[in-house]
Formats: sequence, structure tokens, C-alpha cells
Amino acid sequence: MTKTILLVDDEQRMLDLIELFLMPAGFRCIKNINGQDAIHTLQKENIDLVILDVMMPLMDGWELCTKIRMFSNVPIMMLTARSEKLDLVKGLNTGADDYITKPFDEQELIARVNALLRRSNHEHTPQNIVVHGNFELNKETFSLHYEACTIRLTLKEFLIIEALLSRPQKTFTREELMTIAWEFDAFIDQRTVDSHIRNLREKLRTAGFPIEQIIKTVWGIGYKWV
Repeated sequence: MTKTILLVDDEQRMLDLIELFLMPAGFRCIKNINGQDAIHTLQKENIDLVILDVMMPLMDGWELCTKIRMFSNVPIMMLTARSEKLDLVKGLNTGADDYITKPFDEQELIARVNALLRRSNHEHTPQNIVVHGNFELNKETFSLHYEACTIRLTLKEFLIIEALLSRPQKTFTREELMTIAWEFDAFIDQRTVDSHIRNLREKLRTAGFPIEQIIKTVWGIGYKWV
């Protein structure tokens, strides 16, 4: 089945270039030049993945990503010419699943898109509800349930916490979590894993979880669920 990707960028040339890269790989592209149009498209179309530019007028990519996360768990890839660490962290904090910096390689873009789509395709999972102790993971809604609390997760957050919950007390290295969440690590560094762990801890803390007893840092190695 053809996957539909929403492209959001205020530069028509960039939209056309990304479409030129993706169409031969079998993807259908919808192109929007601003954030408000993108929100309308997401609400009426069946979108499998969003690629959005950070630097846009009126509504930048960070703001748009935040608004999308209010009603959708669609995988989001940020497209940016800025590669500073703070920009990366900000993108992940707003709910993005991945990022790619300009100028980008065509093969890298397609590899990242395919990896995100593979990880988000849970429709054929035999068991969509996974229970670990008092926690329940829903693979259809990408959410974590605990007593009366429901926590919405991004795709990457879901995959990381699913791994940690599935093997309590096991220490996962950052490299292992990178492989689990991204399938390949050629374009991902360890800061990305750390940023997602911080996001998870904040969401769990807001819901009233005793964070120091749940996701523990094993210094110099990685993380484990206690």
C-alpha cells in the first residue's frame, strides 16, 4: 500500500526537491507551504509521516510540531539547516521522532523515512496491548497507561519505554536503544537517546510517577527500568 507523506516547507523549491526524491521510492507526497494548511491536511487526510521544516514564517516547525502532537501521533521528521545541540533537543522536546539537516543526502532521507514507517506500522501486530506489571502499553495509540493515568508518547518514546519495560532490571546501552528505536545508527548520536529519556522522565513525572525508581541511569553505560 502506498504511503502518504506530508511535506511542509515555505520554500516551494525544497518541497519539489523532496518530492522528487521520494516519489521514485513509491511514496505519495502532499505539499503544504505553511503550518495552518498542514494542520488542515492532517485532519482530513490519512497521513503516514510528516516531514516539516523548522524555519518557516508565521508558524515555525517547533510550534507546528507541538500543535500536531495535541491531536496526532503521526511520525514527524524535522528538516532543518540548523544542527546545534539546543536545536536538536528543542525539536525532540516538541514531539519530533527524527531530524535531518540540510543539505541532506537522498539515500539518507529515504533510509530515515523507511525506518520511521517500519517502526510506526503496528497495524499487523498480533497483540496491540502489552501488560508489564501495573503498566499497559497500547501499540495502536502509542500510549502508556498506569492506574488512572494515560500518557501519550511519540513513536520513539514508545519504542524505548517498551524495551525498558519488557526487561526490567536489564541495563540497555545507548547503542542498543538506538538500534531498537531507529533500526540503524549511522545518522543518530547518543545525545538523541538522552533527549528522549529526558522527555520520558518529564512525562512520567508530570503523571505522578516516582521517577528515581523507574528509569535509572547506569553511568557510563545506559538506562534500565527499576
